[in-house]
Amino acid sequence: MPFSRLALAAAVLALHGTAFAHDYKIRDIEIDDAWVRATAPGQTAGGGYMEIENDGAAPDQLIGVKSDAASNVTIHQTVTSNGVSTMREVDGGVTVPAKGEVKFTPGGYHIMFEKLKAPFKEGMEIPATLTFRQAGDVQIKFKVKPLTYKAPAMGGHMEHGGMGNMPAHGH
Repeated sequence: MPFSRLALAAAVLALHGTAFAHDYKIRDIEIDDAWVRATAPGQTAGGGYMEIENDGAAPDQLIGVKSDAASNVTIHQTVTSNGVSTMREVDGGVTVPAKGEVKFTPGGYHIMFEKLKAPFKEGMEIPATLTFRQAGDVQIKFKVKPLTYKAPAMGGHMEHGGMGNMPAHGH
């Protein structure tokens, strides 16, 4: 009996993973893998990460983010100069090139949730609205990962992105 439950759970997870290849879509814009880390006690801010793909022939731009989970939500970029990393708010938004993508990753672009209204706890989903200059508004949810979660290495993402352009092998 336990084996069949385990097999059923594995099948459900496998189907869930393939059924939602792109988590959110508005016009030519697709948003995948939106996540934040759980917050430590007393922590009042958190970073949000995701991948944004643009399947369109023209570039678009992420120009704003809103969420009821925080008093202030902004787009930030980590900039390293002379070995010192600093976070800066991005003026004017982030361009998503035509037929391209932008990855929001630790150490790069990220969504800054400031003055959190409640702690981010593992397993929660944090709702947010992304505003694109061309595509408009899309409502997404950032999945809360464990406090110790480490994002996959950039090399793995780049290889994965390249594979997306390969033929589907008869599917």
